[in-house]
Amino acid sequence: MESTQRTIQLLLKPGQHDGEGQRIAEAAQRHLGLNTGQVQSTALYTVRYPVTDQQLRDFATHCLQDPVLHDVALDEFRHNPAYKSYILVAKLPGVTDDEGISAQNALGDFLNEPLDTHTQHIFSKRLYFLEHELPESSLRQLAEDLLGNKMINRFEVGPIAQIRDYTPRPGGGAESITDTVRLLGLSDEELVKLSKDNLYALNLVEMQAIRDAFDDPVTVAMREWHGMTEDPTDCEMEIIAQTWSEHCKHKEFSARIHYWNHETDEREWIDGLFKTYIKDATAEVDRQLRANGNDWLIKVFSDNAGAVRINPESLFVWKVETHNSPSAIDPYGGAITGILGNNRDPLATGIGGARLLFNTNVLCFGNPEFSGTLLSNQLHPRRIFEGVRKGIEDGGNKSGVPTVNGAIVFDDRYAGKPLVYCGTGAVMPMQLAGHDSWEKKIDAQDRIIMAGGRVGKDGIHGATFSSIELDETSPATAVQIGSPITQKLAMDFLILATRRGLIKCSTDNGAGGLSSSIGELATISGGAVVELEKVPLKYPGLRPWEIFVSESQERFSLAVEPAKLDELMALGQEMEVELTDIGYFTSDGFLDVRFDGESVAHLHMHFLHEGVPRKVLEAEWSKPQASEPALPADLDYTDVLSRLLGSLNICSRESVIRQYDHEVKGRTIIKPLMGATGQAPQDAAVVRFNFESWEGVAVSNGILPRFGDIDAYDMSAGAFDEAVRQIIAVGGKLPNLTYGDGNFWSVNDNFCVPDSVYDPIGNPDGKQKLAKLVRMCQALRDATAAYCIPLTSGKDSMKNDFKADGVKISVPPTVLYSMTAKIEDVRHTITSDFKQADDVVYLLGETYDELGGSEFYQLLGELGANVPQVRFAEAKALYTLMGEANDKKLIQSCHDLSDGGLAVALAEATFGYGFGAAIELPNSGLSVTAQLFSESHSRFVATVAPEDVVAFEQHFGSRATCLGRVTQDGQLTVKHGGQTVVSASTTALRHEWTNGPVNRIIGFGQHAEAQ
Repeated sequence: MESTQRTIQLLLKPGQHDGEGQRIAEAAQRHLGLNTGQVQSTALYTVRYPVTDQQLRDFATHCLQDPVLHDVALDEFRHNPAYKSYILVAKLPGVTDDEGISAQNALGDFLNEPLDTHTQHIFSKRLYFLEHELPESSLRQLAEDLLGNKMINRFEVGPIAQIRDYTPRPGGGAESITDTVRLLGLSDEELVKLSKDNLYALNLVEMQAIRDAFDDPVTVAMREWHGMTEDPTDCEMEIIAQTWSEHCKHKEFSARIHYWNHETDEREWIDGLFKTYIKDATAEVDRQLRANGNDWLIKVFSDNAGAVRINPESLFVWKVETHNSPSAIDPYGGAITGILGNNRDPLATGIGGARLLFNTNVLCFGNPEFSGTLLSNQLHPRRIFEGVRKGIEDGGNKSGVPTVNGAIVFDDRYAGKPLVYCGTGAVMPMQLAGHDSWEKKIDAQDRIIMAGGRVGKDGIHGATFSSIELDETSPATAVQIGSPITQKLAMDFLILATRRGLIKCSTDNGAGGLSSSIGELATISGGAVVELEKVPLKYPGLRPWEIFVSESQERFSLAVEPAKLDELMALGQEMEVELTDIGYFTSDGFLDVRFDGESVAHLHMHFLHEGVPRKVLEAEWSKPQASEPALPADLDYTDVLSRLLGSLNICSRESVIRQYDHEVKGRTIIKPLMGATGQAPQDAAVVRFNFESWEGVAVSNGILPRFGDIDAYDMSAGAFDEAVRQIIAVGGKLPNLTYGDGNFWSVNDNFCVPDSVYDPIGNPDGKQKLAKLVRMCQALRDATAAYCIPLTSGKDSMKNDFKADGVKISVPPTVLYSMTAKIEDVRHTITSDFKQADDVVYLLGETYDELGGSEFYQLLGELGANVPQVRFAEAKALYTLMGEANDKKLIQSCHDLSDGGLAVALAEATFGYGFGAAIELPNSGLSVTAQLFSESHSRFVATVAPEDVVAFEQHFGSRATCLGRVTQDGQLTVKHGGQTVVSASTTALRHEWTNGPVNRIIGFGQHAEAQ
């Protein structure tokens, strides 16, 4: 038996296309200006387990090699002899190695020997060979910027004749050093500097409140009694900073705001945006629902995710949140931890153990074809786009959760800080082991169990870092590192443990890590004692405060009754999930954090959670001065439609969609793209809950940031209506229309805005920006009331600015409404694509002269003034009619009107089967331009079978306008007053749409269209 270190290399057979190598070579040239020549990518495995030569070869060929694609090299680094340079990417000690551990499990099965799962025997690496000879500095830049993350990877680079291998040897423990932070006696300037230098992200008033609290005689006596220092420890300051961060405390949404509307000259005090426009609005909706026999709203705002009742046996759990700042620094790491972190929110709601049903993602980027000069530490928008897309792919696909829909929005103002929204829906039983599944209960002496991944430096200061604007000094350590395989194991464990009644309640370790999860759970019991020396670490050398606030991923904190601890631990071992007992809950009112028996933090729970000073802010609204532009007299509407279909915000996203698995679990009924071509875009996804019934859920997203340049109220109202009408389009029904209909809707609001706190020097337009946020919230309140649709959870992200080299890039104030609604029978849903020739085409709803902020104006470089407005009463009446028409099966296809207006919607509806349409615009008094391209809300293009036309028109009356018929000839023809205004082959239109910039960037368009 050989016991030395062995290597297995997998390299592509001659003639096989090396897609990864090609992408690396192109990215090196595009982003770094490095000419690598061709790049050969290989997989490398180091085996530290005694095997014979024959066992090694058989394991490699039977378990690792794809015989069609790969050649195998043992104990050598095989490469093209003409290549000159190499890069080895390995993992640092303690970093989770999903691929290596999977290979190790395969080796154990192959040898029929149990391998110790707590000792790593196989390590995965990537080894790249470059055709050209590059200096070591360039190779290292390529490695660190494009091939790995120096927080988790070890890089070896150089001439190919001098290849150095590296395999980690884990070892070492924590560094038991706790410092004090001098607060007492510091001046205001020194307090502000201390906060900035240590990344506390606290303002002067908050720093003063902390200093004064530690100077209070009662606190001084208490600390002396417990053997604590007069000044806070570094661990205490980090805990307070994390707990009081904007990310965790939502201080600006809780602030008192003096709002002055210059347009009406009205002034008012707003007692918190969240309380006034979200919490109170939802409470009123809940009151109306319950008064009408609809009591399906179970849990809102008080847990990781909202919960609504599907039926007497099950709950739907739903959460959407952002991961913006990390994605600006490390797009792949930020996005993969965004989706995995958001998965943990439904997973750890209530007792925990919800089964994940789907993911949805909305992404906002700068122009990926940007050709200007980047600021210091600013990543190119294309690089962010590519990294985020890959992170979401790995986070969803490797977890076995389908990504069923989403959106991508492009605007130059997202070039500094992208917006990355991640959403997850899940299903949980109403009862778990005889208890209400949504309730969290903890008693003193219940044990604190950390489950899942280990703790490292990754993600330190994540919560505080996300609470400030980015600049060229933003730390890479704030970005967490995701391991979907580790999380999948923890997820399966949590599901089984909760069904067996072994867990009292759970929460995820997200922002703030243990500090946040235990700090919040401890409010239930009234305190906690944490023993940090027991926490398992990824890397040696972490200090106590780092262990407590690290946001290392794939972890849960569990409350477990002592009597059930042994059974839980045995289950964890059986399911290969690391469980560690790190303390216990108390009822003494203190968070007591210890290391080796010594307290490193001893904080009063009330001060920690209620002591943050409330902000008082100023907001002033003045309507922007805008006007309607003069349009060219000789517009070629066919050319305009073609250009719109190929424009950045309308063109196909198939290159992204096809890399996400939307079919896994086999429950996705309406997919992102459908029709015989597989290219007809759909309005909302529909997912079946299970295979025992036909019940399902519709999923939509509404986001319209460009309208906010004219009026933030109309932007917010429009985004809400967009999300509603997408669900109506696929066959959904509004809630509470009849007594006890049980038709749940569940909405997450996500506000992402630039710094909105006024400062005469640093943020002189802060009052105007905050006023936009006020108006966005006012529209939300009005929309929830109009449709009787409740908010169940959400998030706000308040500092979406990037500053470097004296320049600040701020995102446009953006709100995303992510909606879900119950579908009683998924077999009765509707898709957007025209189904058969001679069906009659109708416009449902009314078109207004509302081109302001439209994609048509954007094409001409204009903004306009007439922003689309939502007429809530008329919209609700139409949506009610839609639900009734679907019950009568009157509608063959339905597509909502949004970006690009009627012309784009008609074109998209032809993409599924290649039909055409003969359309005649009505003589309504509106211009042809407005009829074709206005983006007025609450409208649909629907088709009706000829035999149903009479019933359809009687049902809708004046709300339906007959436009024409579906044709077999594959031509889209639009006339007005007998004159042809649009005439194009639908194949040509689909070609423009398919070969737009998004697919073109990834080299996808021509191939996709040919399928």
